[in-house]
Order: sequence, then structure tokens, then C-alpha cells
Amino acid sequence: MVGFHSDSRESALGDVMLKGKNRINLSIIDRDLSIDGSLTSRGKLIIKGSLKGTIDGEIVVIAKEGKVDSDAKVSSMTIGGSFRGEISATKELIILSTGRCEGKVKCKDLIVENGGILNAEVVSMKSERYAAEKEKNAFLKSDMKNSNRIEL
Repeated sequence: MVGFHSDSRESALGDVMLKGKNRINLSIIDRDLSIDGSLTSRGKLIIKGSLKGTIDGEIVVIAKEGKVDSDAKVSSMTIGGSFRGEISATKELIILSTGRCEGKVKCKDLIVENGGILNAEVVSMKSERYAAEKEKNAFLKSDMKNSNRIEL
């Protein structure tokens, strides 16, 4: 099993300048690279090769030629290639027209371009919060009904 770690102090490619001052870490798994194991990345990770294992990262992009079989916990994921597994994206999941996603998805925002394939069980983080609030409100309403009753 191979472990790969990338953060703002250490990167395969170093830091990329954005707008002169802001820096973002950029890591790439290239076409001929295959990783089997656990991967942790800060900044942007672009996958053009193949990955089997787990991903813990911020912004993950699976390029058209990329293949991933993984459980992923990310902030944002864009799929242009193939993904199979479980995704938990705290911000967004974008499936491009060339992308394919299979498995289980839990995300806040979901975008599927025309031609993109989504064959997954999908849970919206917004709907989970809404369901919890709805249950709480139902409990409060039933509690209020009981408090308005007068027992003799």
C-alpha cells in the first residue's frame, strides 16, 4: 500500500501563483501513474492516471482519462473521467459531459452536464439539514399541543 501526502509546505509541483499574491498547491497524478492506497491532498489535485483507495482532499479534478475507484472526502470534486465508490463533497460535485460516477454520493450542490452519467445513490446535505429541522419543528408542535391541554 502506498500513501501520498501533499500540503502547502510540500508538493509534487510546488505552488502555483494566482492573481500575483494568492498561492494554491497543485498536485497531478499523470497518465502513466497508478496509485493504490491512501491519498491526502491540500489545494488542487488533478488525476489523469488511476487511483484505487481513499482520497481526503480539498479540490479534486478527475480528468477525462482519469480512473478512480475510491472513497473520497473532499470539498469539491469535478469528474471528467470515471469514478466508482463513495463521495462526500462538502461543497459541490460536478460531473462533466465526459464524466461517469457510480456508487454513493453525498454533497451540498450537484451539477451534471448534458452527457454526463450519474448512476449513484444521492443524498443532499441540504435535505439532511432540512429533514432534521422538520423533525425538530414537528416535535416542538406536538409538545406545544400537549402543553395547551388542561387536565381535570
